[in-house]
Amino acid sequence: MRKKVTVVGAGFVGSTTAQRIVDRELADVVLTDVIEGVPAGKALDLLESTPIVGSDVHARGISTASGDYRETAGSDIVVIAAGFPRKPGMSRNDLLQANYDVIKAVVEAIVPHSPGAILIMVTNPLDAMAQAAYRISGFPKERVIGMAGILDSGRMSTFVAQELGVSIDNVHALVLGGHGDTMVPLPRYTTVASIPLPELLPRERIEAINQRTRDGGIEIVNLLRTGGAYYAPSAAVVQMVEAILKDQKKIMPCSVLLEGEYGVRGVFVGVPVKLGARGVDQIIELHLTPDEHAALHASAAAVRELVGVLRL
Repeated sequence: MRKKVTVVGAGFVGSTTAQRIVDRELADVVLTDVIEGVPAGKALDLLESTPIVGSDVHARGISTASGDYRETAGSDIVVIAAGFPRKPGMSRNDLLQANYDVIKAVVEAIVPHSPGAILIMVTNPLDAMAQAAYRISGFPKERVIGMAGILDSGRMSTFVAQELGVSIDNVHALVLGGHGDTMVPLPRYTTVASIPLPELLPRERIEAINQRTRDGGIEIVNLLRTGGAYYAPSAAVVQMVEAILKDQKKIMPCSVLLEGEYGVRGVFVGVPVKLGARGVDQIIELHLTPDEHAALHASAAAVRELVGVLRL
């Protein structure tokens, strides 16, 4: 049976995610949006690209302004990228209530049609929205996953490669924690051709990279002035989609519900996980220094505060 992925939200992140899935021939795609005509037009454009790129999959776009998600039925994965984008000067937390309302409506409408799906959350503030989707859906924790750590780690890898003037293929960075100002870059677990980053750069240069990583999203928002990042976020989502659809058992940092791991309980936080056909196969616990452990707990506390506002 052909695989099916629904992408909710036909904005830049959603439509670019759909394009990457189609181009890589991973699954048939249903692209949805509340704006009439936009998802259908973008999906048709994607479909007409398939004979050119040689991808034998289907793409369909539907308007969900009426709340009708029947066309998404039987999805293996649902990527939720719907919501309001950040504007210059706006934090992810400013989006909290507005985007919660969006997520609640989407999840309640889509879950009855795809009760076995895996949810990948992209809407900000990411960790709180993943927790909202988990509570609203009633899905097991293994099937609700937030996309954040892959994106943040990719940004850190980019900045390390630029700083050292090396191939990006040599760099493997790792960022844990919530997707926001309290994220936790881990230089000790960041390597360049298997060499730990602290052996290659002085502390002050590493901290500058850490801070630019934390500010990676808003740096792009400020440059664009209208809208935010979408190339890197969509690439991160599709890496997750591929790992799940192909049961790759691939280890990557994602936002998941912790129930005692790392001493954190009852909140979604970014940590390394093994992704496969079931969703989260395993949460990987790393040995952290006292400072790293404290930073991760501070990040979890920031997420918990948002969750508390929503009373989840």
